[in-house]
Amino acid sequence: MNMLKIVAVPMHREGRKFVAIFAAISVVLALIWGPLFWIGCGLTVWCYYFFRDPVRVIPQQEGLVISPADGVVSLIEDVVPPQELGLGDQPLQRVSVFMNVFNCHVNRAPIAGKVTDIAYHHGKFLNASLDKASEHNERNGLAIEAEDGVRIGVVQIAGLVARRIVCFVKPGDSIGVGHRFGLIRFGSRLDIYLPKGVASLVAVGQTAVAGETILADLKTPQPNQSGLPV
Repeated sequence: MNMLKIVAVPMHREGRKFVAIFAAISVVLALIWGPLFWIGCGLTVWCYYFFRDPVRVIPQQEGLVISPADGVVSLIEDVVPPQELGLGDQPLQRVSVFMNVFNCHVNRAPIAGKVTDIAYHHGKFLNASLDKASEHNERNGLAIEAEDGVRIGVVQIAGLVARRIVCFVKPGDSIGVGHRFGLIRFGSRLDIYLPKGVASLVAVGQTAVAGETILADLKTPQPNQSGLPV
């Protein structure tokens, strides 16, 4: 981990109080026993690194769905979206991006549009990489509607370590593609529900970068099993 690269990246304001707490603990540890100070310093640097908020180069092509999170694509499957998102009761393709404690946890909007619905649900704190986490874990769901009426669902899911979901937007807000809309502290997952007939362009195990990785193209029809457009 290059120290210069870490301090050169800006930190999100949500992390300021946590870094201050870790720094204060480092001072206390130093008073107890000198070598403990360096352990505290290491944890403080890690905390700063966790809350980093790097600038991203956002694709500007119309119709692209951009990853809302840094991490690894852990699941791609057709499932019925949460009822609270208002996306209907038919299965849609869901792309799940799992974030570990070393990923950047600032979440970005996958498309530009208006936030039509936000629904927060209390729940468990199972391992966010598990499929059942979408249903049982604490979560915060958003529905975003583009100018042409296309709607996409994004769900922030708390994980085994993450116990705090932060959302910066409210229903009725307009948001640009790649703009910051939330943050989950200390490891978690985001689910993206694509519109009917739209297939993902990523694969399970692929690394995703928030605001940069293209998850899908709304202008390209989903191929059927014979490889022909439908």
